[in-house]
Amino acid sequence: MKATDHGETAPDNLNHRRTLLTLSLGAFASQTSVRLCDPMLPQLASELNRSIGEVAYVITSFSIAYGLFQLIHGPMGDYAGKLRWIRYATIAAALASATCMLASTLPQLLLFRFIAGAACAALIPLSLAWIGDSVPYSARQAVLAQLMTGSTAGAVFGQVAGGVMADTIGWRLSFALPTLALIIVSILLVIESKSSNKVLKSVKALADWDVQTSATSHITSTTDQLTLTDSRGPRPTVSSIVTQFASVLRISWARVILTVVFLEGLFVYSAFAYVPSWLHIKYHLSLWQSGLAAAGFGVGGVCYSLAAPYLIRALGERGLLIGGSALFAIGMFFVGGRLWPIELVFCSMMGLGFFMVHNTLQVQATQMSPHARGTGIAAFAAGLFSGQSLGVALGSPVLGRFGFEILQVASAILFFVLGATVAYLLSIKHRLSTP
Repeated sequence: MKATDHGETAPDNLNHRRTLLTLSLGAFASQTSVRLCDPMLPQLASELNRSIGEVAYVITSFSIAYGLFQLIHGPMGDYAGKLRWIRYATIAAALASATCMLASTLPQLLLFRFIAGAACAALIPLSLAWIGDSVPYSARQAVLAQLMTGSTAGAVFGQVAGGVMADTIGWRLSFALPTLALIIVSILLVIESKSSNKVLKSVKALADWDVQTSATSHITSTTDQLTLTDSRGPRPTVSSIVTQFASVLRISWARVILTVVFLEGLFVYSAFAYVPSWLHIKYHLSLWQSGLAAAGFGVGGVCYSLAAPYLIRALGERGLLIGGSALFAIGMFFVGGRLWPIELVFCSMMGLGFFMVHNTLQVQATQMSPHARGTGIAAFAAGLFSGQSLGVALGSPVLGRFGFEILQVASAILFFVLGATVAYLLSIKHRLSTP
């Protein structure tokens, strides 16, 4: 890795790229777990003899745990080393996902989903924080978009696989899919950790042997770079965790970003979580068709990650915010019909628009508290998934009483207003920071 003027390192070697690939696979597995249950709600309701609103809590329980456990994962990632803590969490997530197959009642499934959400909560936020530590700001949005390729592909796979497997061999075996992916990531992280330790020991041995030569400074610099990505910090206590989160909240721009990402999750998922079920019930699409249509959200995310370098250059941050929120609003407003390929297009518009906005917010989040980046990203993820949880919970009674259409219109309008507002606030921030 090559050091920058700001003490960050650029992704210019094989180890760094391999780590990014592994973290992208972890993001894939995490998002597969998040979205897997969306298209299977009607079958869960039928088999467990509950309403769709009640079984929708399998989504909410995961999201609540995902948000709550950021309070632990962020500080622990800063203490134990981000890659090391991701490795521990991935193993726990694999075990938790496997237990979901054994659930025989709704309360059991809710419990196992809660545990899975708690473990998966470490994967993407700490990966973002690791990128924030390792990649200079000027290149960070493009690298974050690469990580997003894994997460959005996972969202697509989860939506499609959940519907297909629920329609064929049943919902239980669908949980084997994220379990298998998480096991693979765990193995790769263990192998990578052993490989890094061997390299580090070799470099340190060379430094000890050749301390009098001119190569010493180069070897020492290389050692520092190798330990950067998984270094330990001070041991966290309850008091230090509270202090660390408080230090993030004392930053005014951090408070803005955290509020925005909470509203983002609320406005998007209060409606989108129910799109597959609504298409299935009202328009009589099969579960695999409705799941495939909703998977367009992830397809849009993949399209963004592939086009990100061009879009970032062409539109800039404010253009991404306004254009993305407008695209999402159009897709959400027009979704609904009997032809699943057309619904796939509208959901893809939603996904492209959402990730144009969300990726811009992610970049802001990686920079809002460089002194405690893991904690800052954890607060960001907690805000997003708290908003998602509340959105799904509030959407359930509205859906049952008034129908999906009111959720649809509200989501479209509010998300566009949010994107335009953040673009305006960002322009003020840039104007004030310019001499």
